Amino acid sequence: MIQAIKDILVHRTILEQEMATPDVAADSSRMEKLGREYNSISKNLVTFQEFLKVAECIQQAKAIIAQDEDPELTALAFEELAEYETIFPVLADKIRYLLTPRDPDDAKNAIVEIRAGTGGVEAGIFGADLYRMYTHYADKRGYTYEVLSFSPGEKDALKEVIFLVSGEEAYGNLKFESGVHRVQRVPLTEAQGRIHTSAASVVVFPEASDVEFTLNPEELRIDVYRSGGAGGQHVNKTESAVRIVHIPTGITAICQDDRSQHKNKAKALKMIQARLYEKVNSERTAEESASRKLMVGSGDRSEKIRTYNFPQDRVTDHRIGLTLHNLPGIINGDIQPLLDALMQSDLEDRLRGAMQKTEGT
Repeated sequence: MIQAIKDILVHRTILEQEMATPDVAADSSRMEKLGREYNSISKNLVTFQEFLKVAECIQQAKAIIAQDEDPELTALAFEELAEYETIFPVLADKIRYLLTPRDPDDAKNAIVEIRAGTGGVEAGIFGADLYRMYTHYADKRGYTYEVLSFSPGEKDALKEVIFLVSGEEAYGNLKFESGVHRVQRVPLTEAQGRIHTSAASVVVFPEASDVEFTLNPEELRIDVYRSGGAGGQHVNKTESAVRIVHIPTGITAICQDDRSQHKNKAKALKMIQARLYEKVNSERTAEESASRKLMVGSGDRSEKIRTYNFPQDRVTDHRIGLTLHNLPGIINGDIQPLLDALMQSDLEDRLRGAMQKTEGT
């Protein structure tokens, strides 16, 4: 554990030196990636240094006791050893959590897709509620967000929205939101006061940078056409809408929200890149996920993960059995307690997996 920390601190120094080079300074994508890795280590720097200091003090106290040359010094060493050995296990537990392997994508920005599911117009209204929930959460966290694609439905409903959330640990905070979200409430259109159940699906991808995942232009089919639906004369009369198909996989992205064809193309490419990156990562980690069944979720997007029950003012996350009774606050973006509980559950699961792996070697 001590050597692992020393290796991390050496790596932090290397990152610092690399970020100071002109080549990296001129490459914003590279600088952003290295900066996030550097900040991830730096935020735990005090804990790492404290652990190393306590470990060193324990070694020094034991050395003095072993020599036993000065009774007063030896007695003082016994006192210090007792104090440090009380502190050490607490620090060691913190370090184990910090050293537990984490998803390297956690530090990235997140692309969030929300689609109305079963339930007609009410499902679309619930989808709009989820969109408001995540954008309000982003505001509270100091994140920024950009709509990449939006398909409105009837009234205040939506069919689909795709947006990019940018900020520190955006993907790490939001990644467990993928799955089916279910709502139970009395719709405004329900005259007899009956409770209806509707659903919307959420998918969260890590944003992929050009450094990590480069698209091959020869594998892309790009079509431009006139936008449909409400959008004003300019949007509907010019070929600003863009559809991009990744031919080998069939993955498709459509963007028609901006007046500029160039901007729509850039947004569609970003979606294609993220979906392909996520596909590659999913295939790479499939064996690991199967070998240690994750408590938080299987990654199946059809999995019902959470229920929002308005009559009972209740939100229940079915993966960890957590129920909260602050539904209006949650819908308005106060979802950090849910996210923290999910991340803690996943961290504990990873820690158990790491310990089992260690015991098996």
